[in-house]
Amino acid sequence: MTKEKLTTEQEQLARFAKALGHPIRVAILQMLAKQTCCYHGDMSEILPVAKSTLSQHLSELKEAGLIQGTFTPPTVYYCINPKNWKLAKEMFNKIFIELSKTE
Repeated sequence: MTKEKLTTEQEQLARFAKALGHPIRVAILQMLAKQTCCYHGDMSEILPVAKSTLSQHLSELKEAGLIQGTFTPPTVYYCINPKNWKLAKEMFNKIFIELSKTE
């Protein structure tokens, strides 16, 4: 018996899941979903974390591709990455449907 390799889809879904695995990141996405975009400074005034911690969470979401940022000195303007957000929704829907077949 040989071990199977992980698929690109499995690895991508895991990146999305990891990025969604913290309540502050979920709150960031909810905030961005209510607005077209948002400045880092505006988020730091609303969310209950330090600016440096917020930056780390934004970096995690950006690295996963769920958000995108535009540097406009002296701050960064963030919004949801619509292409990757759609992909994440499709991938999560697919795995939830597959897993529900085992019930």
